[in-house]
Amino acid sequence: MEIEVKLLNPGFRNSEELFEAFKNGKVEEDYPHLFSDSVVTLPSSKPFPIYIAKGSGDDKRQQFVEAFKILRENYINKDRDIHLNGVVWFSFFVTHMRDYIVEKYPESIETHKDFKNIVLKKFDWENYVYRCVLATEYVEDLIEDEAEKQRNYELIIDNLDVFNYLIKYEIFRNGQFVLMVLDIIDELNLSRVMKAKIKGIEGLGSDERYGRRVLLELNQSYPVLMIPAFSKEQLKVEMIKALAKYYDMEKLELESFV
Repeated sequence: MEIEVKLLNPGFRNSEELFEAFKNGKVEEDYPHLFSDSVVTLPSSKPFPIYIAKGSGDDKRQQFVEAFKILRENYINKDRDIHLNGVVWFSFFVTHMRDYIVEKYPESIETHKDFKNIVLKKFDWENYVYRCVLATEYVEDLIEDEAEKQRNYELIIDNLDVFNYLIKYEIFRNGQFVLMVLDIIDELNLSRVMKAKIKGIEGLGSDERYGRRVLLELNQSYPVLMIPAFSKEQLKVEMIKALAKYYDMEKLELESFV
């Protein structure tokens, strides 16, 4: 069932008053001045996980599965201007998802800092809702076969670090390119390697991962190499070349690609 969502006024993320209103449970009723006259329509009010930072690996996996399912069935059928608008989501969270959020994330009403981090986290690649919305949009827009959709959702969950860094770089933030990178990782069985820490190379940070360095190499090669326009086979070669700078390729037996 469609719902109307009144949008918050500018500056809401730093508003202590909005935090108090959310904590007290009567945001729109008692604090109408926090909202503008602008209203958008969402196709549903069904709640879903918005903060997937805690719990075991299996717990997190299940939360991503749940978020993808609810988003694809209830939300990703509107214009991108709606589902990629952070203000829309934040306004929806504080007005229509408040009870769900407080029950699932009780720390959200402990401090203003926690409230901002869980409910109003900047809407970019570090925000869980942003990640889930983009992932769902990419899969639903680009893949028709249901089994293949499920496979790609699994690939995203299995390679979250790579997915996060792909959507961090603007030149890579393209659904077809993102899914192609993940497909190559799956085809070459590189998921474990991409997640692993790089050891024994001077000049790198303490938590450098092979996947991140591969994407950094690809990013730095642009625009000399038009990486986002590459075919799958071209991209596969460049990914292996980038990985070979940091990883012993004899362990993978992929020398034919280099």
